[in-house]
Amino acid sequence: MLRTPVITLTTDFGLKDPFVGIMKGVVLGINPEAGIIDITHNIERQNILEAARVIAASSKYFPAGTINVAVVDPGVGGSRKPLLVVTKDHYFIGPDNGLFSMVYERIEPDFLKVIHLTEPKYFLPSTGSTFHGRDIFAPVAAWLSKGTDPDNFGVKLDEYIKLSITKPVLSGDTLTGEIVTVDNFGNTISNITVDELANLVPLDSRERFKVSSGSRQMTVLNYYAENDGGSLSAIINSFGQLELFVFRGSAADKFNLKTGDKITVTLV
Repeated sequence: MLRTPVITLTTDFGLKDPFVGIMKGVVLGINPEAGIIDITHNIERQNILEAARVIAASSKYFPAGTINVAVVDPGVGGSRKPLLVVTKDHYFIGPDNGLFSMVYERIEPDFLKVIHLTEPKYFLPSTGSTFHGRDIFAPVAAWLSKGTDPDNFGVKLDEYIKLSITKPVLSGDTLTGEIVTVDNFGNTISNITVDELANLVPLDSRERFKVSSGSRQMTVLNYYAENDGGSLSAIINSFGQLELFVFRGSAADKFNLKTGDKITVTLV
């Protein structure tokens, strides 16, 4: 466990407005010793599912005791609840709108506790209805980083929102998934993982995979520069997901690929 836990921030705020800086100021005003790490503030606006994927993918690389704050909150000020999620190794703070769906899915239930944040002594005194990142989530994270018992922040919840996460479908020798995100390089990343691919054939036999996107077919390569001809190619990325790419180019732009587009993997 970290002596002074790191606090990570994931939002859709962007950097034009002062929102992110203000949240950091609130944290440091309560705990000047806190370390703050930006995961990203460029989540597509109000895209809860994208944020859920980013949180699940990034949080596991941080040490035990890390406090992960996520604010993608189109329902701010409404009936949705502010949450503190306690797992064996990490904490997650944010709105109850499905942001932590993939965390719930990954963590053993025995190590999971979800707390509805209800204790105003840990909020800013000027709590408003439009900026709970500043008024609730940042101060709770700061007090938690100072060692406050999670149970002091509110009451345990037995029901909380879980998004329906689309899974690849295996039918015979064909696995069908879809593009779930497009990264900054224009690489199109699918929901097909190494675990699902291993259900077809051992990964050391990847030459037996044929990947299709629309009418385009390709094999799974080992690294980006292996295909430098500008064609659409497939690779298993460092997060264990199948992605389509163009070497030194944007697969999304060049081939008009977008989230929701189907990708199939066939054993040949």
